Amino acid sequence: MKRGFSFSVTVVVSAIVFIYYCTVFVFIDRWLGLMTSPGIMNAVAFTGVAFMCVLNYAFAIFADPGRVPSSFMPDIEDPEVSIHEIKRKGGDLRFCQKCSCFKPPRAHHCRVCKRCILRMDHHCIWINNCVGHSNYKVFFVFVVYAVIACIYSLVLLVGSLTNDSHNDKQQSADSFRMAYVISGLLLVPLSVALSVLLGWHIYLILQNKTTIEYHEGVRAMWLAEKGGNVYKHPYDLGAFENLTTVLGPSVFCWICPISRHIGNGLHFRTVYDKISASAASK
Repeated sequence: MKRGFSFSVTVVVSAIVFIYYCTVFVFIDRWLGLMTSPGIMNAVAFTGVAFMCVLNYAFAIFADPGRVPSSFMPDIEDPEVSIHEIKRKGGDLRFCQKCSCFKPPRAHHCRVCKRCILRMDHHCIWINNCVGHSNYKVFFVFVVYAVIACIYSLVLLVGSLTNDSHNDKQQSADSFRMAYVISGLLLVPLSVALSVLLGWHIYLILQNKTTIEYHEGVRAMWLAEKGGNVYKHPYDLGAFENLTTVLGPSVFCWICPISRHIGNGLHFRTVYDKISASAASK
């Protein structure tokens, strides 16, 4: 599948442009004034948030989510690889019949992209791309900035409306009524939906899971409880270590589109590696 612009991406870009224009040139201008210090400060702050939102959105669209090398071959005798994922039926190493290659841990085949994606989370129509190993962080950071921008814009919208009602600028307000209505109809559901999406991915990051692994884990947990066992997600290294694994070792880089820390996506640290390391140190 060709990455880039699609109808859904065009809708998102149009919404971003419309909300930015209304926020800066309607809400801020009518409430604080663009020539005042508070107006300039809010316009600059919102522009910065909008710029980071667009930048991460572009990276999420155009970045390759993670391609499985054609030469990849799992080595079951490699002592550095503590686990190998196998098929539920038969117990064989995971092999993609469509791509004719072995699947690395956490990789899955995307029917839309028509290839296997490293550490695949899901296919997102709003970026016209898969969310996988290489672009998961920029996708997450985009959602963070999108939530901030929507809530920020909503606050400015309410402030602008309140200011208009106090100043009783009825004739002037009528000319901007459509901008207020459309912005409100966009911002309220967007703020709610994106906040829920952000909360969901924060939960996944703290567990070091993908969306696919969450659903697989529900089934695995049920099967384990049925057999009298306890299931533990093998890639859960603890909340803080999970955060640094996904977002980077430096807290200051967590909200920047930098992903030099993620590795090649063919091997991942597991809880068994931590157990082996602690046992060796004793």
